[in-house]
Amino acid sequence: MTKEIWLNLPVSDVQQSTIFFKAIGFEVNTHAPNSEVMVSFKIGSKNFIVNLFRKDVFQSFTPYAVADVSDSLEMLISIDAESTEEVNELLEKAEKAGGKVFAKVAEQQGWMYGGGFTDLDGHKWNILYMDFSRMPQK
Repeated sequence: MTKEIWLNLPVSDVQQSTIFFKAIGFEVNTHAPNSEVMVSFKIGSKNFIVNLFRKDVFQSFTPYAVADVSDSLEMLISIDAESTEEVNELLEKAEKAGGKVFAKVAEQQGWMYGGGFTDLDGHKWNILYMDFSRMPQK
């Protein structure tokens, strides 16, 4: 069965993306061949892998066009936070590193707290804290 799952994303500038994602707290995956065309990160306590490939390299993996995410959404990448403070902190770091906050922090449904940011290449990230003790019971 499947051992792991990775997220692969195209980026314009691997070096600038590396600076951005390190600034918001992502850990470089030293078990991957990081270079001028690729960087790999580990995210969270389960070490979810996100690989960033220069667009031309990414394009070589598929016959499909790479999506223009400047004004559209190909997916929403969600990160589970441990607290409301962590949500606020990550959004602040993303904005300071050059990203854009597209969804200001807000409480949702009385038990979730989150917001969203766009990275340097337009990929959309959602950071969410879920307080399951406040989740409505059915």
